[in-house]
Amino acid sequence: MASYRVVCSLALLLITIPASRAMLDSHYYDQTCPQAEAIILQTVRNASIYDPKVPARLLRMFFHDCFIRGCDASILLDTTTGNQAEKDGPPNVSVRSFYVIDDAKAKLEMACPQTVSCADVIAIAARDVVTMSGGPSWDVLKGRKDGRVSKASDTINLPAPTFNVSQLIQSFAKRALGVKDLVALSGGHTLGFSHCSSFQNRIRNFSSMNLQLAEVLRKKCRKPHTDRSAGTFLDSTSSIFDNEYFRQLTQGKGVFGSDQALFIDDNTKSTVEAFAKDQSLFFGEFAASMVKLGNVGVIEKGEVRLKCASVN
Repeated sequence: MASYRVVCSLALLLITIPASRAMLDSHYYDQTCPQAEAIILQTVRNASIYDPKVPARLLRMFFHDCFIRGCDASILLDTTTGNQAEKDGPPNVSVRSFYVIDDAKAKLEMACPQTVSCADVIAIAARDVVTMSGGPSWDVLKGRKDGRVSKASDTINLPAPTFNVSQLIQSFAKRALGVKDLVALSGGHTLGFSHCSSFQNRIRNFSSMNLQLAEVLRKKCRKPHTDRSAGTFLDSTSSIFDNEYFRQLTQGKGVFGSDQALFIDDNTKSTVEAFAKDQSLFFGEFAASMVKLGNVGVIEKGEVRLKCASVN
């Protein structure tokens, strides 16, 4: 969830994705594919050893998937003739590590053909990368089906790094997520990295940002902007899932304006302070909010894709 799309009109941004009424179950594959979670975990673990950026990327992938059309793996579909898919929308161009999900899915098809949905693979992988990075664990509810529609134009509905708290609250509410969910899920930025394009305007007007941090970021993100890989981690312990992100917000060190706004606005400030003081509290609320996020827009009568990048 680290990189967002700057947008002009909130009215154009917000769409409603209701919380699913589908009956998801943590034991959904116990009989049909009991080894499913072990296969996914091993695949994610091996990929993370090879590339330390994988955990942050897979966590962000889950958020970006669920926030558009609900948790239906639409972010995994490739662009086709006549249709530009979500993964090629501006906010998702920097989403990476799709190969990890594809690898896990290929192994699942060998073990349990036509059984485990790509949407469930993303949800399980997101939990695994958090736990592997030192964060909480939770029982992932399963039974999602995969969608058949993916449009790059829909990515305009992702929250922007320039959003204030009122805009964030409205955006999350459209997904049946409350203020506490907003703050807790923002804590996923503890594993995040952002390119300069998402925050460079903020570091030049110094609005509510720690001046020392702003100066460091100005040196990384020089104008004219020629290094597209330049950027920064969103907290100082980027490979560890912890509450450092919230501690940095209390020091004015939020990289995104939307991050720092959480500590400025009265609607969210007390929750930020509570999470900054009590990591266990944050872990519990984050796990609960991830379960809620995983219920957004779940499809009951979709398909189980054989390959995650294309519909059957």
